[in-house]
Amino acid sequence: MQHFVRPQGSPPVNGYSHAVAFTGPTVAVSGQVPVDAEGRIVGESDAAAQIRQVFTNLGIALQAAGARFQDVVKLTVYLTDLTDLGAFRRIRDEHLDPARPPACSLVKVAGLVHPAFRIEIDALAVLPAHA
Repeated sequence: MQHFVRPQGSPPVNGYSHAVAFTGPTVAVSGQVPVDAEGRIVGESDAAAQIRQVFTNLGIALQAAGARFQDVVKLTVYLTDLTDLGAFRRIRDEHLDPARPPACSLVKVAGLVHPAFRIEIDALAVLPAHA
């Protein structure tokens, strides 16, 4: 098992790894939130900015583990406001192939770890055969 606690360019962590590669060969990516590499909240009142930052953080964590967005097989999405769903879908489709979408769960939550966060996403990916 290989832990990628804080890949270069990812935001700070507190008791978790951004990605863990384990036999399978599968990668589990911890829930990513709208925080930049310096630990600053991105887009505090802008759902699209927050969603873009979360996908940036997902990409960094996937890349650190040797995976890409096309290797994602499962997403779990947590939204505090379902009116953000349209923005999520548009931005998701900029990163994932809509013709080959991963399995996905979406959960509306009352809140996330920081009250300014509107979204959190975790992922599972399968490492490519050449990895």
